[in-house]
Amino acid sequence: MQLCEYFIVFPEGDVQEVEGRLPFNALVDMNGNVLTLPLPTNKMIVFKINGIKTNEKLGLTQTYHLLELLGADELLEYAR
Repeated sequence: MQLCEYFIVFPEGDVQEVEGRLPFNALVDMNGNVLTLPLPTNKMIVFKINGIKTNEKLGLTQTYHLLELLGADELLEYAR
């Protein structure tokens, strides 16, 4: 039996568990929820998944999604 765990890693190094695998380059909120586009405003806390790392051990797979914080100017292209 294989156990799978999924995490998001914030730019400061903090780690938080999430429910499942997230797509590369997806925009997510602080809880790891994928955001739908277009965003309602560019004044939000939004992270972009810029890397995915997987560690496999006997009976355990851990997937880490590395996050990058996007600024308000970068979010303009994703907002209405």
